[in-house]
Amino acid sequence: MTDTTETHEHGHDHDTPQQQGAISDFGIDTTSMSTGEAVRDYWARVRGGELGSLPALLGLVVLLIVFSSLSDTFFTLGNLANLLQQGASITIIAMGLVFVLLLGEIDLSAGTASGVTAAVMALHLIHNGNLLGGMGDTVFYVFCGLLVLAIVLSALMKIWAGTALSAVALIIAAVGIPANAWLEMLLAVCVGAAIGSITGFLVARVGIPSFVVTLALFLVWNGVVLQFIGQGGTLGLRDDTIFNVANGNLNFVGSWALFVIAVGGYAAIVLTRHFSRLRKGLVAQPTSLVLAKIGALALLAAVITYALSLNRAPSNLVIIEGVPYVVPVVLVLLVIGTFVLDRTSYGRHIYAVGGNKEAARRAGINVERIRMSVFVIASSAAAIGAIVYSSKVGSVDPNAGGGNTLLLSVGAAVIGGTSLFGGKGRLRDAVIGGAVLAIIQNGMGLLKQPAAVVFIVTGLVLLLAASVDALSRRRAANAAR
Repeated sequence: MTDTTETHEHGHDHDTPQQQGAISDFGIDTTSMSTGEAVRDYWARVRGGELGSLPALLGLVVLLIVFSSLSDTFFTLGNLANLLQQGASITIIAMGLVFVLLLGEIDLSAGTASGVTAAVMALHLIHNGNLLGGMGDTVFYVFCGLLVLAIVLSALMKIWAGTALSAVALIIAAVGIPANAWLEMLLAVCVGAAIGSITGFLVARVGIPSFVVTLALFLVWNGVVLQFIGQGGTLGLRDDTIFNVANGNLNFVGSWALFVIAVGGYAAIVLTRHFSRLRKGLVAQPTSLVLAKIGALALLAAVITYALSLNRAPSNLVIIEGVPYVVPVVLVLLVIGTFVLDRTSYGRHIYAVGGNKEAARRAGINVERIRMSVFVIASSAAAIGAIVYSSKVGSVDPNAGGGNTLLLSVGAAVIGGTSLFGGKGRLRDAVIGGAVLAIIQNGMGLLKQPAAVVFIVTGLVLLLAASVDALSRRRAANAAR
């Protein structure tokens, strides 16, 4: 509790530590604070260094104002849909990296690992399931050997999800199941889990620093992609289902059904939890603020859904309307990941290890298993990001996952508010940070700025976010003394 909160503790001097720790955002004991007092309490905690995603949200607003004033096409319907599709792959990879960053670790290989999964997916599709013919004998047997290694390592550490997914990848590769779009995407995710199992084992059990391991694997996976595709080669993804992942849209009914499910589900969960806490006499947010947040989200979602439901094709001969498919993909991953981090013991263990590894170990948490598991999650998410990106461009080339893919993904998580020091961050941070970077890339492109300027601006934004993180942690530490 901050000092401001303590001045209002008239009637709840004996709150338990669990009740006090539950206070977040505008959270208060509603029996002793009004909405106005809650807002002042929140402002006091912001001044104390608990910024969360506030800087990124403010930056998002500023960017929207700047680019909309400088470009007449920035707020057009076509560009709005393009923004969502452009930023989806980076956002998804960043969501996986949040799990790694929460432990104070780093995964520099996430980008090129995503390239490996995309290349395997493309090879399996093009050669109708015959990876042996697509890779060649030696490369294929080494590939299968690595999948077996991933199965053994993940089983040894009792990461059963990694074991199962790696085994599925091995079966698909060894049996030579005929190509199918859904099978290809499953194969990509399974290969991503296998990569994460190997990476996580080297970090957690062998004890090599994550920076060193993932830097080495960054180079290794880059070479693997080149081996799979060949210098100057390109693997085309000629499949309508894969193409539609990033380029297709829900129809009118589907778009509004998504709105009802998303907003209604959020409202139901938040209100159920809120009134349950009130009935039990636990710490809860003011009901007025809860309703205000739900209303604001519903209004924003309704406006976006309505806009995307209109025909945005440049010609009247073609109809392009509806919410892009990538939006429900990101929302599903966000809901699942947030539930895991906020409502499961596994998620609490991640925060515990990230906050104080030794204390978590003494509390009985299997630190090595937690450390390994987050790399499995990160690489699996990288594979999903690779599917979206490959769908967007329609092919896989030797540069897949290279370039600035990793830098933008890490940047999205950090800009959104996830701490590089571990123990602080939410999955929504990656979504907010991804939106910031997507707007920068899109807006600078509309203004026809050269790549040099785009890189400089993006780097400065990332540096600013890291600086805010470091300063806020220092301020919070000083306020706690």
